[in-house]
Amino acid sequence: MNLDLSKKTVLITGASSGIGAATAMAFAQEGADLLLVARNLQKLQSVQELIISETKKPLESVQLLICDLENHDAINDLAKQTGPVDILVNNAGAIPSGGLMDVSAQAWIQGWQSKVFAYINMSRAYYPLMKSQGHGVMVNVLGNGSQMKRSDYLCGGMGNAALDFFTQTLGASSPDDNIRVLGISPGPVDTERYRKIAKERIAKLGVARKYPFDRIAKPEEIARMIVFMSSSQAGYVSGAIVTVDGGISVSKK
Repeated sequence: MNLDLSKKTVLITGASSGIGAATAMAFAQEGADLLLVARNLQKLQSVQELIISETKKPLESVQLLICDLENHDAINDLAKQTGPVDILVNNAGAIPSGGLMDVSAQAWIQGWQSKVFAYINMSRAYYPLMKSQGHGVMVNVLGNGSQMKRSDYLCGGMGNAALDFFTQTLGASSPDDNIRVLGISPGPVDTERYRKIAKERIAKLGVARKYPFDRIAKPEEIARMIVFMSSSQAGYVSGAIVTVDGGISVSKK
């Protein structure tokens, strides 16, 4: 299947590990040029080296950009530096788990700043650039916590719910500007962050969770869905959220 992504410019935030790094590799395998954004240069360089080694892409087609996405001015400077892109993947940021009294007021604000407002501000910076060039795709990596209604993930679930609404509402009007906006909503994924969360849950509850297919998702599985939904093969999809969680969010178990 031809995804028509060769030479497309893709900017991925949170590209230094986990889903972001896997997404960078998947786009590179389809021939796209990459702008990889994170705060940790050393980790980004490791991702860059692996991509070049695996795909034989030239160094200049895998550019690294350091940016603190909690800083609105830094995001605007990033957009000025890169100019328009064909595809924006909003992936950076982590909102803490915990119930109402488990997450401090400061941690709550910082968590939303790192993800919710980072996605909003990145979209505000890049949407006009996409509009000016006449096309674009924005993919927001969300999370099925918005669907689970779990009191022990209140802060994170609320953040994901806000971004669900943001994605669906913006994606409903963006076709007027020939821009598609959509979301990918993973459940548990085998990343360093989720392994830490799972370890803490086991320590607290004394039992491991049962997962669909007896496993959690691989970052590469989420990455491939992001790549496909960004491609011309999904060219009529906007304002939609694709949940990739093995059925957890709709299970009665």
